[in-house]
Amino acid sequence: MIKITFCLTRLPHLSREAFQTYWRETHAPLVAARAELLKIRRYVQSHTLPDEAFAGLAASRAGPPAYDGVAELWWDRIEDLGSDDPAARRAGLELLEDERNFIDLAKSPIFLVEEHEIVRR
Repeated sequence: MIKITFCLTRLPHLSREAFQTYWRETHAPLVAARAELLKIRRYVQSHTLPDEAFAGLAASRAGPPAYDGVAELWWDRIEDLGSDDPAARRAGLELLEDERNFIDLAKSPIFLVEEHEIVRR
């Protein structure tokens, strides 16, 4: 199983609430509608809680500011990510174009990972 992890930072003019609402209510349906074509196995949005909810935790680690959310997308195989199908390419470009409406792409790291599950309860 291959996964993309995308740490999202909102565009500066959006509040966290507006960003998360757009992401959940506008972008998520676009991903869902294209999931089969793009061979996406699973899509999860993790929305960051208000800063006060984890201020102590963040301060104890002296880390950078929190992201506004994390998107995770799974595929069965790495080969499923790069399709030669023109419709799949178009669908991917449509999602990228919509991401520009709410994500500060230059401040949002994205990377491929292979999961190694350690604990499952």
